[in-house]
Amino acid sequence: MFRHLALCCLFSFTLTIYSAAELRAAELTAGVAKVDITDMQAGPVNDRSYVRALVISDGTTTAAIVTVDAVAIGEIGRIDNEYLGKVRGEVEKTLGIAPANVMINASHCHSVVRTDVDELTVQAISQAAAKMVPVQVGVGVGHEDRIMENRRLQLADGRQIDVRHAYSLPPDEAVAAVGPIDPQIGVLRVDTTEGDTLAIVYNFACHPIQGVPGGANTADMTGYASNVIEQNMSDGTVALFVQGCAGDINPIDYKDVDHPRHAQTLGNLLGLSTLQAARKIETSPDATLRVVNETLPLPRADLAQRIIEMEAEREKLVNSLTGTSLNLKTFLPLVVKYRLSEEFPSYYSHRYLHDKALGRSDLRHLDIENRKNMARYIDNIHTMEQITRVNTNIRLLRKHQADLVDGGKRMIDVELVGLRVGDFVLTTFPGELTVQIGKNIKQASPHEHTFVAGYTNGYIYYAPTADQLRNVGNAQEDSDCVLAPAWQAIYEAKAAQILGKL
Repeated sequence: MFRHLALCCLFSFTLTIYSAAELRAAELTAGVAKVDITDMQAGPVNDRSYVRALVISDGTTTAAIVTVDAVAIGEIGRIDNEYLGKVRGEVEKTLGIAPANVMINASHCHSVVRTDVDELTVQAISQAAAKMVPVQVGVGVGHEDRIMENRRLQLADGRQIDVRHAYSLPPDEAVAAVGPIDPQIGVLRVDTTEGDTLAIVYNFACHPIQGVPGGANTADMTGYASNVIEQNMSDGTVALFVQGCAGDINPIDYKDVDHPRHAQTLGNLLGLSTLQAARKIETSPDATLRVVNETLPLPRADLAQRIIEMEAEREKLVNSLTGTSLNLKTFLPLVVKYRLSEEFPSYYSHRYLHDKALGRSDLRHLDIENRKNMARYIDNIHTMEQITRVNTNIRLLRKHQADLVDGGKRMIDVELVGLRVGDFVLTTFPGELTVQIGKNIKQASPHEHTFVAGYTNGYIYYAPTADQLRNVGNAQEDSDCVLAPAWQAIYEAKAAQILGKL
Protein backbone atom coordinates (compact mmCIF):
# COMPACT_ATOMS: atom_id res chain seq x y z
CA MET A 1 0.00 0.00 0.00
CA PHE A 2 2.77 2.45 0.97
CA ARG A 3 4.66 1.49 -2.15
CA HIS A 4 1.53 2.22 -4.20
CA LEU A 5 1.14 5.64 -2.54
CA ALA A 6 4.79 6.45 -3.13
CA LEU A 7 4.46 5.61 -6.81
CA CYS A 8 1.33 7.75 -7.05
CA CYS A 9 3.11 10.68 -5.41
CA LEU A 10 6.12 10.23 -7.67
CA PHE A 11 3.87 10.05 -10.74
CA SER A 12 1.98 13.15 -9.60
CA PHE A 13 5.23 15.04 -8.94
CA THR A 14 6.62 14.08 -12.33
CA LEU A 15 3.49 15.37 -14.07
CA THR A 16 3.73 18.66 -12.24
CA ILE A 17 7.36 19.19 -13.23
CA TYR A 18 6.60 18.29 -16.90
CA SER A 19 3.70 20.72 -17.08
CA ALA A 20 5.79 23.62 -15.77
CA ALA A 21 8.55 22.91 -18.28
CA GLU A 22 6.01 22.70 -21.06
CA LEU A 23 4.52 26.03 -20.08
CA ARG A 24 7.96 27.65 -20.05
CA ALA A 25 8.73 26.27 -23.52
CA ALA A 26 5.44 27.56 -24.86
CA GLU A 27 6.19 31.18 -24.01
CA LEU A 28 7.17 33.44 -26.88
CA THR A 29 10.03 35.87 -26.47
CA ALA A 30 11.13 38.47 -29.00
CA GLY A 31 13.46 41.38 -29.55
CA VAL A 32 13.73 44.05 -32.25
CA ALA A 33 16.33 46.41 -33.61
CA LYS A 34 17.03 48.62 -36.60
CA VAL A 35 20.34 49.82 -38.00
CA ASP A 36 20.99 52.66 -40.48
CA ILE A 37 22.43 51.33 -43.75
CA THR A 38 22.32 54.54 -45.82
CA ASP A 39 25.36 55.21 -47.98
CA MET A 40 25.98 58.84 -47.05
CA GLN A 41 28.77 59.14 -49.63
CA ALA A 42 26.66 58.15 -52.64
CA GLY A 43 25.06 61.53 -53.23
CA PRO A 44 22.24 63.60 -51.72
CA VAL A 45 20.15 61.81 -49.08
CA ASN A 46 16.46 62.57 -48.65
CA ASP A 47 15.72 60.04 -45.90
CA ARG A 48 17.51 57.14 -44.24
CA SER A 49 17.40 53.47 -45.16
CA TYR A 50 17.43 50.72 -42.54
CA VAL A 51 17.79 47.05 -41.91
CA ARG A 52 15.21 46.00 -39.33
CA ALA A 53 15.26 42.71 -37.42
CA LEU A 54 12.74 40.82 -35.30
CA VAL A 55 14.11 37.77 -33.48
CA ILE A 56 11.40 35.55 -32.01
CA SER A 57 11.57 32.26 -30.11
CA ASP A 58 9.29 29.75 -28.42
CA GLY A 59 12.16 28.27 -26.41
CA THR A 60 12.77 25.53 -28.96
CA THR A 61 12.67 27.30 -32.32
CA THR A 62 14.22 30.70 -32.94
CA ALA A 63 13.58 32.68 -36.11
CA ALA A 64 14.86 35.99 -37.43
CA ILE A 65 12.60 38.13 -39.63
CA VAL A 66 14.73 40.75 -41.36
CA THR A 67 13.66 43.52 -43.73
CA VAL A 68 16.06 45.65 -45.77
CA ASP A 69 15.40 48.97 -47.51
CA ALA A 70 17.09 47.81 -50.71
CA VAL A 71 16.21 46.70 -54.22
CA ALA A 72 16.98 42.98 -53.82
CA ILE A 73 18.75 40.28 -51.85
CA GLY A 74 21.58 39.74 -54.33
CA GLU A 75 21.88 39.87 -58.13
CA ILE A 76 21.04 43.57 -58.61
CA GLY A 77 21.83 46.64 -56.53
CA ARG A 78 24.37 47.00 -53.72
CA ILE A 79 23.62 43.68 -51.97
CA ASP A 80 25.77 40.99 -53.57
CA ASN A 81 25.07 37.29 -54.04
CA GLU A 82 27.24 36.32 -51.04
CA TYR A 83 25.26 38.49 -48.63
CA LEU A 84 22.68 35.91 -47.53
CA GLY A 85 25.26 33.22 -46.85
CA LYS A 86 27.53 35.61 -44.96
CA VAL A 87 24.71 36.85 -42.73
CA ARG A 88 23.36 33.39 -42.01
CA GLY A 89 26.80 31.95 -41.33
CA GLU A 90 27.70 34.66 -38.83
CA VAL A 91 24.28 34.55 -37.13
CA GLU A 92 24.50 30.77 -36.75
CA LYS A 93 28.03 31.06 -35.39
CA THR A 94 27.35 33.84 -32.87
CA LEU A 95 23.68 33.35 -31.97
CA GLY A 96 22.97 29.72 -32.81
CA ILE A 97 20.04 30.57 -35.09
CA ALA A 98 19.68 27.98 -37.84
CA PRO A 99 20.33 29.44 -41.33
CA ALA A 100 16.97 28.09 -42.57
CA ASN A 101 15.25 30.17 -39.88
CA VAL A 102 16.69 33.49 -41.08
CA MET A 103 14.26 35.18 -43.49
CA ILE A 104 15.43 38.36 -45.23
CA ASN A 105 13.07 40.41 -47.38
CA ALA A 106 13.98 43.39 -49.58
CA SER A 107 11.43 46.19 -49.83
CA HIS A 108 12.51 46.64 -53.48
CA CYS A 109 13.00 50.37 -53.01
CA HIS A 110 15.95 51.63 -55.06
CA SER A 111 17.93 53.22 -52.24
CA VAL A 112 21.73 53.08 -52.22
CA VAL A 113 22.91 51.16 -49.14
CA ARG A 114 26.36 50.81 -47.62
CA THR A 115 28.73 48.20 -48.99
CA ASP A 116 29.08 46.63 -45.52
CA VAL A 117 25.35 45.97 -45.35
CA ASP A 118 26.02 42.31 -44.45
CA GLU A 119 27.85 43.32 -41.25
CA LEU A 120 25.15 45.85 -40.42
CA THR A 121 22.48 43.18 -40.90
CA VAL A 122 24.26 40.85 -38.45
CA GLN A 123 24.51 43.80 -36.07
CA ALA A 124 20.73 44.37 -36.23
CA ILE A 125 19.95 40.68 -35.64
CA SER A 126 22.42 40.53 -32.74
CA GLN A 127 20.95 43.64 -31.13
CA ALA A 128 17.44 42.19 -31.43
CA ALA A 129 18.52 38.86 -29.95
CA ALA A 130 20.13 40.64 -26.99
CA LYS A 131 16.88 42.39 -26.05
CA MET A 132 14.39 39.52 -26.06
CA VAL A 133 11.46 39.72 -23.64
CA PRO A 134 8.21 37.75 -23.20
CA VAL A 135 5.65 38.79 -25.82
CA GLN A 136 2.11 38.30 -27.03
CA VAL A 137 1.10 38.29 -30.68
CA GLY A 138 -1.93 39.01 -32.83
CA VAL A 139 -2.84 39.24 -36.50
CA GLY A 140 -5.01 41.66 -38.44
CA VAL A 141 -5.82 42.79 -41.95
CA GLY A 142 -5.77 46.34 -43.28
CA HIS A 143 -6.97 47.81 -46.58
CA GLU A 144 -5.30 50.31 -48.90
CA ASP A 145 -6.34 50.81 -52.53
CA ARG A 146 -5.45 54.48 -53.19
CA ILE A 147 -1.72 54.27 -53.73
CA MET A 148 -1.12 51.66 -56.44
CA GLU A 149 -2.25 50.43 -59.84
CA ASN A 150 -1.61 47.36 -61.94
CA ARG A 151 0.97 48.37 -64.50
CA ARG A 152 -0.14 45.85 -67.13
CA LEU A 153 -2.60 47.26 -69.65
CA GLN A 154 -4.85 45.02 -71.75
CA LEU A 155 -4.95 46.33 -75.31
CA ALA A 156 -7.86 46.02 -77.70
CA ASP A 157 -5.74 43.80 -80.01
CA GLY A 158 -5.25 41.19 -77.24
CA ARG A 159 -1.70 42.12 -76.27
CA GLN A 160 -0.65 43.31 -72.83
CA ILE A 161 1.92 46.01 -72.20
CA ASP A 162 3.12 47.60 -68.99
CA VAL A 163 3.68 51.08 -67.64
CA ARG A 164 7.38 51.86 -67.19
CA HIS A 165 9.51 54.93 -67.70
CA ALA A 166 11.48 52.91 -70.23
CA TYR A 167 8.35 52.50 -72.39
CA SER A 168 6.05 54.93 -74.16
CA LEU A 169 2.35 54.34 -73.57
CA PRO A 170 -0.01 53.51 -76.44
CA PRO A 171 -2.82 55.81 -77.58
CA ASP A 172 -5.64 55.98 -75.05
CA GLU A 173 -8.10 54.42 -77.48
CA ALA A 174 -5.91 51.29 -77.72
CA VAL A 175 -6.30 50.46 -74.01
CA ALA A 176 -9.21 48.15 -73.20
CA ALA A 177 -8.72 47.12 -69.54
CA VAL A 178 -6.35 47.05 -66.57
CA GLY A 179 -5.14 44.24 -64.32
CA PRO A 180 -5.97 43.53 -60.65
CA ILE A 181 -4.43 44.87 -57.44
CA ASP A 182 -4.34 43.40 -53.93
CA PRO A 183 -5.37 46.04 -51.38
CA GLN A 184 -4.83 43.74 -48.39
CA ILE A 185 -2.30 44.66 -45.71
CA GLY A 186 -1.30 41.68 -43.60
CA VAL A 187 -0.30 42.76 -40.09
CA LEU A 188 1.49 40.90 -37.28
CA ARG A 189 1.55 42.79 -34.00
CA VAL A 190 4.06 41.82 -31.31
CA ASP A 191 3.47 43.30 -27.84
CA THR A 192 5.37 42.98 -24.60
CA THR A 193 3.46 41.44 -21.70
CA GLU A 194 3.26 44.98 -20.29
CA GLY A 195 1.24 46.05 -23.34
CA ASP A 196 3.84 48.05 -25.28
CA THR A 197 4.11 47.30 -28.98
CA LEU A 198 7.49 45.84 -29.82
CA ALA A 199 7.04 45.25 -33.56
CA ILE A 200 4.61 45.67 -36.42
CA VAL A 201 5.28 43.36 -39.35
CA TYR A 202 3.21 44.39 -42.37
CA ASN A 203 2.93 42.81 -45.80
CA PHE A 204 1.71 44.73 -48.86
CA ALA A 205 2.20 44.60 -52.63
CA CYS A 206 3.49 47.65 -54.49
CA HIS A 207 6.72 48.66 -56.24
CA PRO A 208 8.21 51.41 -54.00
CA ILE A 209 9.67 53.34 -56.94
CA GLN A 210 7.97 56.71 -56.62
CA GLY A 211 11.13 58.55 -55.59
CA VAL A 212 11.44 62.11 -54.35
CA PRO A 213 11.99 65.47 -56.09
CA GLY A 214 15.56 65.76 -57.28
CA GLY A 215 16.15 62.02 -57.19
CA ALA A 216 17.90 61.96 -53.79
CA ASN A 217 18.56 58.68 -51.97
CA THR A 218 15.35 57.44 -50.33
CA ALA A 219 13.72 54.38 -48.77
CA ASP A 220 10.69 55.50 -50.75
CA MET A 221 7.04 55.01 -49.84
CA THR A 222 7.62 51.94 -47.65
CA GLY A 223 10.29 53.79 -45.70
CA TYR A 224 7.86 56.63 -45.07
CA ALA A 225 5.16 54.15 -44.08
CA SER A 226 7.42 52.47 -41.51
CA ASN A 227 8.33 55.87 -40.06
CA VAL A 228 4.65 56.77 -39.68
CA ILE A 229 3.97 53.50 -37.84
CA GLU A 230 7.01 53.78 -35.57
CA GLN A 231 6.24 57.37 -34.63
CA ASN A 232 2.64 56.59 -33.71
CA MET A 233 2.97 53.37 -31.71
CA SER A 234 4.87 52.74 -28.47
CA ASP A 235 8.35 54.18 -27.95
CA GLY A 236 10.81 51.81 -29.56
CA THR A 237 8.33 50.11 -31.88
CA VAL A 238 10.00 48.78 -35.02
CA ALA A 239 7.91 48.50 -38.20
CA LEU A 240 9.10 45.83 -40.62
CA PHE A 241 7.73 46.12 -44.14
CA VAL A 242 7.59 42.79 -45.99
CA GLN A 243 7.17 43.25 -49.74
CA GLY A 244 4.39 41.18 -51.31
CA CYS A 245 3.58 40.17 -54.88
CA ALA A 246 4.47 43.51 -56.47
CA GLY A 247 5.85 42.33 -59.80
CA ASP A 248 3.14 44.11 -61.81
CA ILE A 249 2.05 46.74 -59.28
CA ASN A 250 3.19 50.37 -59.68
CA PRO A 251 2.59 53.46 -57.55
CA ILE A 252 -0.58 55.21 -58.69
CA ASP A 253 -0.26 57.77 -61.52
CA TYR A 254 3.23 56.50 -62.22
CA LYS A 255 3.59 58.42 -65.49
CA ASP A 256 2.31 61.76 -64.15
CA VAL A 257 4.28 64.67 -65.64
CA ASP A 258 2.28 67.53 -64.08
CA HIS A 259 3.26 67.06 -60.43
CA PRO A 260 6.59 66.44 -58.68
CA ARG A 261 7.15 62.77 -57.86
CA HIS A 262 7.22 62.32 -54.09
CA ALA A 263 6.85 59.07 -52.16
CA GLN A 264 5.86 60.72 -48.89
CA THR A 265 2.16 61.11 -49.62
CA LEU A 266 1.74 57.49 -50.72
CA GLY A 267 3.87 56.23 -47.84
CA ASN A 268 1.87 58.21 -45.31
CA LEU A 269 -1.36 56.69 -46.63
CA LEU A 270 0.07 53.17 -46.36
CA GLY A 271 1.38 53.85 -42.88
CA LEU A 272 -1.93 55.25 -41.64
CA SER A 273 -3.92 52.34 -43.11
CA THR A 274 -1.54 49.90 -41.42
CA LEU A 275 -1.88 51.74 -38.12
CA GLN A 276 -5.65 51.58 -38.38
CA ALA A 277 -5.47 47.80 -38.70
CA ALA A 278 -2.73 47.35 -36.08
CA ARG A 279 -4.63 49.23 -33.39
CA LYS A 280 -7.60 46.89 -33.75
CA ILE A 281 -5.50 43.79 -33.11
CA GLU A 282 -5.84 42.08 -29.75
CA THR A 283 -2.69 40.19 -28.84
CA SER A 284 -2.64 36.94 -26.89
CA PRO A 285 -0.03 34.56 -25.44
CA ASP A 286 -0.38 32.23 -28.45
CA ALA A 287 3.03 30.55 -28.58
CA THR A 288 2.72 29.02 -32.04
CA LEU A 289 5.98 29.43 -33.93
CA ARG A 290 6.74 27.28 -36.95
CA VAL A 291 9.27 27.62 -39.75
CA VAL A 292 9.40 25.48 -42.87
CA ASN A 293 12.26 25.97 -45.32
CA GLU A 294 12.39 24.04 -48.60
CA THR A 295 14.28 24.26 -51.87
CA LEU A 296 12.26 23.86 -55.05
CA PRO A 297 13.74 23.31 -58.54
CA LEU A 298 11.87 25.26 -61.23
CA PRO A 299 12.22 25.00 -65.02
CA ARG A 300 14.26 27.67 -66.75
CA ALA A 301 13.04 29.18 -69.98
CA ASP A 302 14.86 28.64 -73.28
CA LEU A 303 14.32 32.05 -74.83
CA ALA A 304 15.97 31.45 -78.21
CA GLN A 305 12.71 31.16 -80.15
CA ARG A 306 11.20 34.13 -78.38
CA ILE A 307 14.19 36.28 -79.32
CA ILE A 308 13.80 35.22 -82.98
CA GLU A 309 10.10 36.13 -82.89
CA MET A 310 10.75 39.53 -81.34
CA GLU A 311 13.50 40.32 -83.81
CA ALA A 312 11.04 39.47 -86.60
CA GLU A 313 8.47 41.77 -84.98
CA ARG A 314 11.04 44.57 -84.85
CA GLU A 315 11.86 44.07 -88.55
CA LYS A 316 8.17 44.25 -89.40
CA LEU A 317 7.78 47.46 -87.42
CA VAL A 318 10.82 49.04 -89.06
CA ASN A 319 9.51 48.16 -92.51
CA SER A 320 6.13 49.70 -91.69
CA LEU A 321 7.63 53.18 -91.25
CA THR A 322 6.62 55.43 -94.14
CA GLY A 323 7.93 58.65 -95.60
CA THR A 324 6.35 61.89 -94.47
CA SER A 325 6.72 65.48 -95.59
CA LEU A 326 6.77 66.73 -92.01
CA ASN A 327 9.44 66.89 -89.34
CA LEU A 328 9.14 67.82 -85.67
CA LYS A 329 9.50 71.54 -86.42
CA THR A 330 6.57 71.57 -88.84
CA PHE A 331 4.49 68.91 -87.11
CA LEU A 332 4.09 70.61 -83.73
CA PRO A 333 2.68 73.93 -85.02
CA LEU A 334 0.26 72.04 -87.28
CA VAL A 335 -0.99 69.94 -84.39
CA VAL A 336 -1.67 73.06 -82.34
CA LYS A 337 -3.58 74.73 -85.20
CA TYR A 338 -5.64 71.69 -86.14
CA ARG A 339 -6.55 70.89 -82.54
CA LEU A 340 -7.39 74.52 -81.76
CA SER A 341 -9.78 74.96 -84.66
CA GLU A 342 -10.99 71.77 -86.33
CA GLU A 343 -13.11 73.58 -88.94
CA PHE A 344 -10.92 76.60 -89.76
CA PRO A 345 -7.32 75.67 -88.88
CA SER A 346 -5.34 77.47 -91.62
CA TYR A 347 -6.81 80.96 -91.15
CA TYR A 348 -9.78 82.80 -89.69
CA SER A 349 -13.26 81.63 -90.61
CA HIS A 350 -14.05 84.62 -92.80
CA ARG A 351 -11.35 83.62 -95.30
CA TYR A 352 -12.93 80.17 -95.67
CA LEU A 353 -16.33 81.83 -96.19
CA HIS A 354 -14.83 84.26 -98.69
CA ASP A 355 -13.31 81.41 -100.76
CA LYS A 356 -16.55 79.48 -100.61
CA ALA A 357 -18.49 82.44 -101.94
CA LEU A 358 -16.08 82.62 -104.89
CA GLY A 359 -16.24 78.89 -105.52
CA ARG A 360 -12.68 78.24 -104.38
CA SER A 361 -11.43 75.45 -102.04
CA ASP A 362 -7.67 76.09 -101.76
CA LEU A 363 -7.62 76.14 -97.97
CA ARG A 364 -9.80 73.04 -97.76
CA HIS A 365 -7.38 71.11 -99.98
CA LEU A 366 -4.45 72.36 -97.90
CA ASP A 367 -6.19 71.10 -94.77
CA ILE A 368 -6.75 67.66 -96.32
CA GLU A 369 -3.06 67.37 -97.22
CA ASN A 370 -1.87 68.55 -93.81
CA ARG A 371 -4.16 66.11 -92.00
CA LYS A 372 -2.82 63.21 -94.06
CA ASN A 373 0.77 64.21 -93.31
CA MET A 374 0.04 64.58 -89.60
CA ALA A 375 -1.60 61.14 -89.52
CA ARG A 376 1.45 59.58 -91.19
CA TYR A 377 3.78 61.34 -88.78
CA ILE A 378 1.77 60.20 -85.74
CA ASP A 379 1.69 56.61 -87.06
CA ASN A 380 5.46 56.72 -87.37
CA ILE A 381 5.81 58.02 -83.83
CA HIS A 382 3.66 55.18 -82.45
CA THR A 383 5.65 52.65 -84.46
CA MET A 384 8.95 54.03 -83.19
CA GLU A 385 7.62 53.84 -79.64
CA GLN A 386 6.82 50.16 -80.18
CA ILE A 387 10.33 49.62 -81.53
CA THR A 388 11.88 51.11 -78.39
CA ARG A 389 9.80 48.69 -76.29
CA VAL A 390 10.88 45.73 -78.42
CA ASN A 391 14.54 46.80 -78.29
CA THR A 392 14.43 47.09 -74.49
CA ASN A 393 12.86 43.68 -74.07
CA ILE A 394 15.13 41.96 -76.60
CA ARG A 395 18.08 43.11 -74.50
CA LEU A 396 16.51 41.56 -71.39
CA LEU A 397 15.79 38.29 -73.20
CA ARG A 398 19.32 38.07 -74.57
CA LYS A 399 20.79 38.64 -71.11
CA HIS A 400 18.81 35.81 -69.55
CA GLN A 401 19.39 33.51 -72.53
CA ALA A 402 23.13 34.08 -72.24
CA ASP A 403 22.96 33.18 -68.55
CA LEU A 404 21.10 29.98 -69.45
CA VAL A 405 23.64 28.97 -72.09
CA ASP A 406 26.67 29.96 -70.06
CA GLY A 407 25.37 28.28 -66.92
CA GLY A 408 24.33 25.11 -68.73
CA LYS A 409 21.52 24.51 -66.21
CA ARG A 410 17.91 23.94 -67.23
CA MET A 411 16.55 24.21 -63.70
CA ILE A 412 16.88 26.92 -61.09
CA ASP A 413 16.66 26.22 -57.35
CA VAL A 414 14.59 28.62 -55.28
CA GLU A 415 14.34 28.81 -51.52
CA LEU A 416 10.83 28.92 -50.08
CA VAL A 417 9.97 29.73 -46.48
CA GLY A 418 6.76 29.10 -44.59
CA LEU A 419 6.46 31.04 -41.33
CA ARG A 420 3.72 30.96 -38.72
CA VAL A 421 3.62 33.23 -35.67
CA GLY A 422 0.36 32.77 -33.82
CA ASP A 423 -2.28 32.99 -36.55
CA PHE A 424 -0.06 35.07 -38.84
CA VAL A 425 1.00 32.85 -41.76
CA LEU A 426 3.51 33.89 -44.41
CA THR A 427 4.98 32.08 -47.39
CA THR A 428 7.89 33.48 -49.41
CA PHE A 429 9.54 33.40 -52.83
CA PRO A 430 12.78 34.99 -54.08
CA GLY A 431 11.39 36.53 -57.28
CA GLU A 432 9.07 39.37 -58.22
CA LEU A 433 5.76 37.52 -58.09
CA THR A 434 2.94 39.18 -59.97
CA VAL A 435 -0.15 39.97 -57.97
CA GLN A 436 -2.46 37.24 -59.28
CA ILE A 437 -0.14 34.53 -57.97
CA GLY A 438 -0.39 35.95 -54.46
CA LYS A 439 -4.15 36.11 -54.71
CA ASN A 440 -4.25 32.46 -55.87
CA ILE A 441 -2.15 31.28 -52.94
CA LYS A 442 -4.20 33.20 -50.39
CA GLN A 443 -7.44 31.83 -51.79
CA ALA A 444 -6.22 28.21 -51.68
CA SER A 445 -4.68 28.42 -48.20
CA PRO A 446 -6.22 26.51 -45.27
CA HIS A 447 -5.31 29.42 -42.97
CA GLU A 448 -7.56 32.45 -42.56
CA HIS A 449 -4.68 34.92 -42.37
CA THR A 450 -2.26 33.94 -45.13
CA PHE A 451 0.14 36.40 -46.74
CA VAL A 452 2.68 36.07 -49.53
CA ALA A 453 6.08 37.74 -49.88
CA GLY A 454 8.34 37.93 -52.90
CA TYR A 455 11.89 39.37 -52.89
CA THR A 456 12.92 37.05 -50.04
CA ASN A 457 16.14 35.09 -49.48
CA GLY A 458 17.55 35.77 -52.93
CA TYR A 459 16.48 37.31 -56.22
CA ILE A 460 15.58 35.64 -59.54
CA TYR A 461 13.97 38.57 -61.40
CA TYR A 462 10.29 38.55 -62.40
CA ALA A 463 7.93 35.65 -61.84
CA PRO A 464 4.78 36.30 -63.91
CA THR A 465 1.89 33.92 -64.45
CA ALA A 466 1.98 31.35 -67.23
CA ASP A 467 -0.59 33.41 -69.15
CA GLN A 468 1.52 36.54 -68.80
CA LEU A 469 4.56 34.67 -70.13
CA ARG A 470 2.59 33.86 -73.28
CA ASN A 471 2.39 37.59 -73.98
CA VAL A 472 5.77 37.31 -75.76
CA GLY A 473 7.73 40.35 -74.77
CA ASN A 474 5.29 43.24 -74.70
CA ALA A 475 5.80 43.83 -70.97
CA GLN A 476 8.94 43.82 -68.85
CA GLU A 477 7.70 40.93 -66.72
CA ASP A 478 7.42 38.74 -69.84
CA SER A 479 11.05 39.38 -70.84
CA ASP A 480 12.93 39.99 -67.59
CA CYS A 481 12.19 36.45 -66.45
CA VAL A 482 14.26 33.26 -66.30
CA LEU A 483 11.32 30.90 -65.73
CA ALA A 484 9.38 28.72 -68.16
CA PRO A 485 5.56 28.97 -68.02
CA ALA A 486 5.27 25.61 -66.22
CA TRP A 487 6.87 27.16 -63.14
CA GLN A 488 3.62 28.65 -61.83
CA ALA A 489 1.72 25.40 -61.30
CA ILE A 490 4.78 23.78 -59.69
CA TYR A 491 5.30 26.66 -57.31
CA GLU A 492 1.67 27.11 -56.30
CA ALA A 493 1.42 23.37 -55.53
CA LYS A 494 4.53 23.54 -53.35
CA ALA A 495 3.34 26.68 -51.59
CA ALA A 496 0.10 24.85 -50.75
CA GLN A 497 2.12 21.96 -49.29
CA ILE A 498 4.20 24.31 -47.18
CA LEU A 499 1.10 26.10 -45.88
CA GLY A 500 -0.34 22.69 -44.98
CA LYS A 501 2.65 22.08 -42.72
CA LEU A 502 2.09 25.28 -40.77
